[in-house]
Amino acid sequence: MAQKKENQVNQIKVTQVGSPIGRDSNQEKNLIGLGLNKMHRSRVLKDTPDVRGMINRVKHLVKVEGA
Repeated sequence: MAQKKENQVNQIKVTQVGSPIGRDSNQEKNLIGLGLNKMHRSRVLKDTPDVRGMINRVKHLVKVEGA
């Protein structure tokens, strides 16, 4: 099996599929922190515990791929 390089970091793709309208302001701020502010926008982010925590707070508003 091929080994991963040490400097290669796992990445995940996060796509916003729900609207923050009518939601808690903290959820909207988490979406903005993830780089998402409009429906169907996607970002490729490093798979870190911080990012995972932000995704967990808005898991009903986003779709995660490559996890």
